[in-house]
Amino acid sequence: MNDIVITLGQHGVTTFQILIGALALIGALVLWLLISLSRQNNVRAQELFDAQEQARRQRAQVDELSRLQAEMTGRMQTMAEIFSTRQTEMSQALTNRMDGMGHRLSQTVTKSLGDQQKMTGDHLRALHERLALIDKAQGNITELSGRVVELQQILANKQARGTFGQGRMEAIIEDALPKHAYDFQFTLSNGKRPDCVVHIPNDTAVLVIDAKFPLEGWTAVKEAANPDADKAARTRFRNDVKKHLKDISERYFLTGETQDTALMFVPSESLFADLHEQFDDVVQTAHRARIVIVSPSLLTLSIQVIQSILKDARMREQAHIIQREVTLLMEDVARLDDRVSKLQAHFGQTQKDVDQILTSTGKIVKRGRKIEEIDVSEAELQAAARSAAVHIADTSEEEQESSDADTPAPVEETPAFPLKGPYGIAGPAIGEAGSPRSLFSMDDEER
Repeated sequence: MNDIVITLGQHGVTTFQILIGALALIGALVLWLLISLSRQNNVRAQELFDAQEQARRQRAQVDELSRLQAEMTGRMQTMAEIFSTRQTEMSQALTNRMDGMGHRLSQTVTKSLGDQQKMTGDHLRALHERLALIDKAQGNITELSGRVVELQQILANKQARGTFGQGRMEAIIEDALPKHAYDFQFTLSNGKRPDCVVHIPNDTAVLVIDAKFPLEGWTAVKEAANPDADKAARTRFRNDVKKHLKDISERYFLTGETQDTALMFVPSESLFADLHEQFDDVVQTAHRARIVIVSPSLLTLSIQVIQSILKDARMREQAHIIQREVTLLMEDVARLDDRVSKLQAHFGQTQKDVDQILTSTGKIVKRGRKIEEIDVSEAELQAAARSAAVHIADTSEEEQESSDADTPAPVEETPAFPLKGPYGIAGPAIGEAGSPRSLFSMDDEER
């Protein structure tokens, strides 16, 4: 047992030691196995406890879920009942609303259809009226087109075109001048007859007005399609106007019989504008020939100037009449001023009389107030009445004696004072000392 079996370094290991070591190792293994088994048992017990606890919690949860399911079932039944009731109410309310909406919709649709029908009828009437206006306008346009065609036919004829220009000129002159101031187709001493002459006041020479309408050349200028045609048309128009200017200059300028200036009337504003804008050489030729080219508007202006000259001439002719009328007017004004002065004096006297009347009425009012303030007895009233009767009798005798003696003398009338006071008859007034005195014995200042 004490034999050395193994030598470890300098120490030898005996069999006994090996047995003891093996026993110790076995004991340690057994202890470790016991400890491991104990730990496993503890773990299993804990796991079992945890499983039981979990099962208990699950049963609790299942119970809670069952309770909740029962509550949910009750609530669902309640909600189902509520939903059923609400659904019935909503169905009834929806039915009522649908009925009301259908009734209102039918009324609205009926009213809308009526309004739409009325509006449609109004639109149709307005459309018929407009169609009638359009038909009328179309008729007017057709008539106007016919007149334009007729005017074109008139202007196409040279003689008719001259008559048209002369007619416009005559209309302008007749509207502005008196009949004695002009003559149409007046014959001059050389036998020529201009379209119109205007008699200038205080001058024997007349103003010549001749109407010309060079339409062919002007139309050719407007309708020119290329430069060559335009040049030829302009040359033609220029020659036509210059020929008219030459005819007026040679025929209607007579010394002492006609004015040094003549008017050539062009009855078209557009032709006149084109002439001054594009044919300045022709205008300058007319100025040198002492011929003024005028359009309808310029002729109207020229006639208005002549009308002012005629008016000034008539004013000068009637100057003596105007002077006499002005003298008579001044006399009337002086007479009116004198009469106004007299009327002012009368008004002043009237105002003075009114002021005196107001003074007298003021005194009368004061007397009336004094009379109202008097308080007398019956005896005093009788005495005042007797005194007044005696005074009236004396006055009557004096007037009779004066009339018998034929001696005119101013008789002062006794003022008829009202005898009625606040007590019926006015009595004697009360003096300052309180003693009664007769109303008729008042001094002049009180009167």
